[in-house]
Amino acid sequence: GSSGCNSAPRLNFVSSLVSQESLDELEMDDYWKEVENITRSGGGAGRGEGGGEREVQEEEQQKIPEEGEQEEAWLTEAGLARLFDDSLAEEDSAVFLSTLTRSQAAAVERRVTSLQQTWLRRRNRQHVPDVRDIFRPPEKVRDAHTHRHKLMKRQRNDIYRCSAVYSETETELNVEVAFSEQALTYRDNNQKLNVIASPNSPDDKLPNFKLLRDKTGQTRIGDLSPLDMKKVRRLVLVESTALFDTAGIDLKAHKAVKVKTKESGLFGVPLATLLDQDQRRAPGTKVPFILQRFISHIEEEGLDTEGLLRIPGAATRVKSLCQELESSFYDGMFPWQQLKQHDAASLLKLFIRELPHPLLTVEYLNAFIAVNKLPTKKQQLQALNLLVLLLPTANRDTLKALVEFFQRVIDHQAKNKMTLNNVSVVMAPNIFMFKGFRSKVTEQQEFSMATSTANIVRLLIQYQNLLWTIPKFIMTQVRQQNMESHRKLNKERAVRKLLKKITTDKPSDKSSQGFIRVQAPQFSKVSMAVQLTEELQAADILTRFLSQESLVAVKREELCLYEIGGNIEERCLDGETYMKDLFQLNPAAEWVIKAVQR
Repeated sequence: GSSGCNSAPRLNFVSSLVSQESLDELEMDDYWKEVENITRSGGGAGRGEGGGEREVQEEEQQKIPEEGEQEEAWLTEAGLARLFDDSLAEEDSAVFLSTLTRSQAAAVERRVTSLQQTWLRRRNRQHVPDVRDIFRPPEKVRDAHTHRHKLMKRQRNDIYRCSAVYSETETELNVEVAFSEQALTYRDNNQKLNVIASPNSPDDKLPNFKLLRDKTGQTRIGDLSPLDMKKVRRLVLVESTALFDTAGIDLKAHKAVKVKTKESGLFGVPLATLLDQDQRRAPGTKVPFILQRFISHIEEEGLDTEGLLRIPGAATRVKSLCQELESSFYDGMFPWQQLKQHDAASLLKLFIRELPHPLLTVEYLNAFIAVNKLPTKKQQLQALNLLVLLLPTANRDTLKALVEFFQRVIDHQAKNKMTLNNVSVVMAPNIFMFKGFRSKVTEQQEFSMATSTANIVRLLIQYQNLLWTIPKFIMTQVRQQNMESHRKLNKERAVRKLLKKITTDKPSDKSSQGFIRVQAPQFSKVSMAVQLTEELQAADILTRFLSQESLVAVKREELCLYEIGGNIEERCLDGETYMKDLFQLNPAAEWVIKAVQR
């Protein structure tokens, strides 16, 4: 292979290729040693090496889409296929489009325009819709568009207000205003934010970003119903594209091609297949058993082992352990007590590398790498937040289990000598170099990717508590879409219901006196009236409920107060949600205590 430990001349070359955002201070020697170990152990053929039939299959797992194909795929994924093919019986796009911000709408227009130009060149389509018609809505959704323009105006005001005090709040993440709108303002004002970590910054010098507190509660991945998550995903796809557009980064998404994969086993098996076989044994499993077992074994044996994750186990021993696991893992006969720490860590890395499709997916791998091209650390973090939301559920849950484990390794750095930088450098090739990858890139690309990919892993670990959340502006757009859909579907029914409400709600009624009714149909309590005060939080309601009920078998963490209906389908509330603020945002909701459905 072309990778080795002779990296001193390489590093000079690397530093000339990568931006100031790079991690020059990192021990890049470890990166190239890891690449060499991977190549030597057969975990991915190096450049010019024969990898046999399997390698040929893996070579074909991604391809660059043809002209126009990428735009069509993007619009389809965003649920906007009707913009280029009105024969599709798909949900109406007008409601979705009416909630977009100016930069999100511009991202859609750009793709439609590009597609039109492709069609004109091909001259094989009869009807080419004009992009202006897409955003020139019929009368019935004009109101919604007016609403969008008001929203955009309010967002712009918010941005300018924020930018006036940027010097004080540069490490606070504003999640109320679309990230792409904030990026446009940054670009237009050409602000010089001093939040970029210097090239030689040690672990603790990464900016200590924190989310601006949202009184209506933070929404984590897993808090929403699948239907609302589908809306989140569509919005996030458009928003992430708009964010990269502001920096002039044109992402050429690779297309995943179906490859023949193993249908059972542990190593080299697709995540979805692994989870299927594990869920048959334990319904609700989110992370493959084998990965959970590697992590728990390493932690049980102690995280103080020096060079954990960095020092490889003996290649021949790891290979034979791998075969032994394949045959005896599920029947419980594998001798875990004999498994050494470095061997276990090598097996964990092998498991990630051997996934037939990369953990960050063929479709989004380039986008993760391109995050480094964004001009500020804040924008890089915002882009990563959106990309984590775009990952398929199995990939996102597995990535989360890994970064949480990496953090626990780093917490023991005094003994194991594995800092955030060390872990990031060693894990980057395992996460980013999937099968057949190295034969596809030039040496120059590989050099520049070394620090880029290490930086991405570093950010994923450092900011994991922020990345697995849904930004408030996306939630606002989901609520707007739900309201708009209800308005269209239930115009008459809503009017009747409203009239009934007006006639039955007397001024003396409790609901108008700042009370809400909390139900708990899963338990004996049918409902309890709760008075809204400025300080009342969701956690207080759960405390009150548990104090009144003799729920001996129920643990506090197993319960959640849910917001159901109104402008959301269903949402599990963060304990710090201020109920009065949320009630004002969604007065038509019902409030239900039930077991967490994660």
